[in-house]
Amino acid sequence: MDFVEELKWRGMIHDIMPGTEEQFNKEMTSAYIGFDPTADSLHIGSLVQIMILVHLQKAGHKPLALVGGATGMVGDHSGKSKERNLLDKEKLNHNLECVKNQLEKFLDVNCGKNSAVVVNNYEWFENLSFLDFIRDIGKHISINYMIAKDSVKSRLSTGMSFTEFSYQLVQGYDFYWLWKNNNCKVQLGGSDQWGNIVTGTELIRRKEGGEAFAVTTPLIKKADGGKFGKTEEGNVWLDNNKTSTYKFYQFWLNTSDEDAKNYIKIFTLKDQKEINQLIADHDENPSIRILQKALAEDITKRVHGELELKMAIDASNILFGKSTSEDLKNLDEKTFLSVFEGVPQHNIDKADLELESLNILTEKTTIFKSKGEARRMIDANAVSVNKEKISVGFNFSSNLLINDKYILVQKGKKNYSLIIVS
Repeated sequence: MDFVEELKWRGMIHDIMPGTEEQFNKEMTSAYIGFDPTADSLHIGSLVQIMILVHLQKAGHKPLALVGGATGMVGDHSGKSKERNLLDKEKLNHNLECVKNQLEKFLDVNCGKNSAVVVNNYEWFENLSFLDFIRDIGKHISINYMIAKDSVKSRLSTGMSFTEFSYQLVQGYDFYWLWKNNNCKVQLGGSDQWGNIVTGTELIRRKEGGEAFAVTTPLIKKADGGKFGKTEEGNVWLDNNKTSTYKFYQFWLNTSDEDAKNYIKIFTLKDQKEINQLIADHDENPSIRILQKALAEDITKRVHGELELKMAIDASNILFGKSTSEDLKNLDEKTFLSVFEGVPQHNIDKADLELESLNILTEKTTIFKSKGEARRMIDANAVSVNKEKISVGFNFSSNLLINDKYILVQKGKKNYSLIIVS
């Protein structure tokens, strides 16, 4: 597999330094991408860079994933309109460990010569004094050179701290250190990182007369111009405690046709032939969303595993397909609550389950305005409890409880209510 050619057809190259492709074709090459631990989870924006490292390793090269224990204390301003909040050491270390664990889920750290390595730049910055840094590193890069970078120019009018300004030199030193100590020849990153990456190649050239290379990927955007990876709730995270597997799956399932054709190349490992066939099948019958389903299933399985994927599919079928009370009871509590987030909730005591159903539906809860309304809808076969139609004379019981505390009531096709029993 030719690494650069693979990225080209997937639309994953924005800029590439001359000689980079020749370097990859010449020998097994170490290349790195940096991930700053600004949170205790990566999000799907980070998934673009993770996929680059996955393709790199599949092509026989050696991926280095850098977690920024040092740079995380500074914060990268690239592509941002304001300075990042600085993290305390305890929070930073927690984030580092979480990010490291996530990266190791995608990369093979035990496959011989091209095993992936996760490195922390705090290792080489910990004992480097400020005076040593400005004497040994700072003298090689001029102020004029740093100011000329787009990432700096865009902020000069609004103001930029020395902390922010120094970031490109700090990142440049990362590349230099990995080049010198890990034989790392290439830095990879998003297109907003080009200036920082090139500073690294320039530092290597000026300080050691060495040669290094750069590749950047396009920043992913939605076809409608909206920001990729953002929902009304914010980022779509890889940690299912921050974004449930169900919501993660739904994000990909709900992408537009145009976006799905783009995303399936970027975020899956499916080959060109399979992707072209999926697109052709999708175009024949767009309404069944073949492409979106293939995309959602592939990514969800790799990020969260087979079991979580099945649960997400089952959860989706509960709302949008045919399902049974048994399907509901097979969902874990987190997934169940994620599916029915925002539906009206009604609290009752466990003893109330002994009451007549109409009393529960109209007095202990306000699911129906009156017993008359409840009877009419039940007679019309329009009321379900735990996805099963009920008839007059139906009785509630503890056997109905989902996760020992929930009962789902449905009026018509789309009106859900959740009874919480305590």
